[in-house]
Amino acid sequence: MNNIRNVAIIAHVDHGKTTLVDALLRQSSTKLGKEFTETSHLIMDNNDLEKERGITIFSKNASIIWKDIKINIIDTPGHADFGGEVERVLKMADGCLLLIDAKEGPMPQTRFVLKRALEMKHKVIVVINKIDKADARIQEVLNKTFDLFLELGADEETAYFPTVYCSSKLAKAGLEPDLDKMEDITPIFDAILEHIPAPTGSSDKPLQMLITSTVGDNFKGRIAVGRVYNGKLNAAQDVTWINRAGEMKKCHLTSLMTFSGLERLDTSEVQAGDICAIAGIPDITIGETIADLKNPEALPLLDIEEPTIRMTVSVNASPFAGREGVYKTSRQIQERLYKELETDVALQVEDTGGGWIISGRGELHLAILIERMRREGYEFQVSRPQVIEKEIDGVIHTPIESVSIEVPEEYSGAVMQKMGLRHGILQQMNSENGIVSMEFVIATKELFGYRSEFITATHGLGIINSAFLEYRKDTGGNFSRERGSLVVFESGVTKLFGLLAAQGRGDLFIGPATQVYAGQVIGSNAREDDIKINVCKEKQQTNHRSAGEGVSEHFNVPELMTLERALEYIVGADDEIVEVTPKNVRIRKTN
Repeated sequence: MNNIRNVAIIAHVDHGKTTLVDALLRQSSTKLGKEFTETSHLIMDNNDLEKERGITIFSKNASIIWKDIKINIIDTPGHADFGGEVERVLKMADGCLLLIDAKEGPMPQTRFVLKRALEMKHKVIVVINKIDKADARIQEVLNKTFDLFLELGADEETAYFPTVYCSSKLAKAGLEPDLDKMEDITPIFDAILEHIPAPTGSSDKPLQMLITSTVGDNFKGRIAVGRVYNGKLNAAQDVTWINRAGEMKKCHLTSLMTFSGLERLDTSEVQAGDICAIAGIPDITIGETIADLKNPEALPLLDIEEPTIRMTVSVNASPFAGREGVYKTSRQIQERLYKELETDVALQVEDTGGGWIISGRGELHLAILIERMRREGYEFQVSRPQVIEKEIDGVIHTPIESVSIEVPEEYSGAVMQKMGLRHGILQQMNSENGIVSMEFVIATKELFGYRSEFITATHGLGIINSAFLEYRKDTGGNFSRERGSLVVFESGVTKLFGLLAAQGRGDLFIGPATQVYAGQVIGSNAREDDIKINVCKEKQQTNHRSAGEGVSEHFNVPELMTLERALEYIVGADDEIVEVTPKNVRIRKTN
């Protein structure tokens, strides 16, 4: 077991976790597999959505051999909505590399992941990343990190954390913040071997393995990944499977795999302390235990944080229903939603008879699921997101978020005004080098729909991050949309003539030559009420007016609706729904 180290890489979104893993894999000469070349980057982000958005959504394992020691590295998501993944991953690790951006410093998700790591008594190595940035403020960021450790109740030994300075992009690291003295990424490997303890447990004790993630395989069935805490695991072994209800069942393993680089390789035996994957138990799920046949003992179940947001998914009932999807029946949609529960412990699905209420950790969490289903060929409709409120001692409590914002000084007034309208409470405000940093506490239901407004107000130069804070007594505040919708009056194909008339009323979501139906929302009105509008109207020719007359009028580029933008848009309206198909995302009125 002294030859194994299990380390999780944790950080706020976009602080460079996946880029650092790239550097570690390359400099350890790890075999990457046929699909990767010398120029491949963000190797661990292999999902299409992860590549497009530049964020890690699913945690992944890689194994590196360094100085004859096997280092199991686990890359974790950085977005707060995927906190469930982070918590599970920390169960597999004995220590963490906490990455912090040398310019941004500790952010809301940094606080969340560090709090979890400290609760589990993990050894934390702080890596100050992106020191090659022109505006890096290394010493200040280090001081803020130390303050955060103390704030989260770290003891003296933990608070004096080992520090490594790094530029994961340049694949260099060192114990001093001087790029010229750095040669390669070796100091990070040395810090892992020096500070991260070897796994505890014993190979002589009865078998205990905790399942932390599951994945489907076309040949081997469901594969469960986890860590062997005690005992040994052999291929084709009979084991006891203890489920979440505590029921025990004898099972036979059909495959035992260990990690080498990015690949899962079949092996004959896995020792205590190592991370491995097993197949042969079709119904196994996250948080369950694989135990010894003669002396089965369950490990503590993994706690799963409760969801804060829900929305209803149902069969598409629009006039265009069934035209664009491959899977569109209620049976197919239900099967897909329940299949997701096998791998996503933070998700909840409830059958209502006429649809399914899906509950998750945040807007992004649910939007990613819906986007994945859309790309797989599913067609359905989704109601507006709503917060999940709790009744405690007869009083309604609502989820509250901590929001951190960084904007250029000239836009700070607009942000303050908008957050004030949404009853956001300013906790902290600093200004440095023309950049204003603000921290707000705001009800989740009032933050809905603000991100797109924020991007527009700051001309794309602002940074906004939020994380669930706690449940608080509901003060009754509610934010409703300030603008109504432009609704299609009759079905048909949109014409430029009709759209030119419509754009004088507000902002359009569609362009010419688009099939629309009566009741479809094709834009937002400049005023509060909805307007029915005919966008399929053609220009009539007369003796005095030719078809080409008036075409020099300018048509504004429409704002094409992404899934997340559409979900944000319908938040303020009870009578609107999002129609999701593999080819289109449409908004329509329900009546």
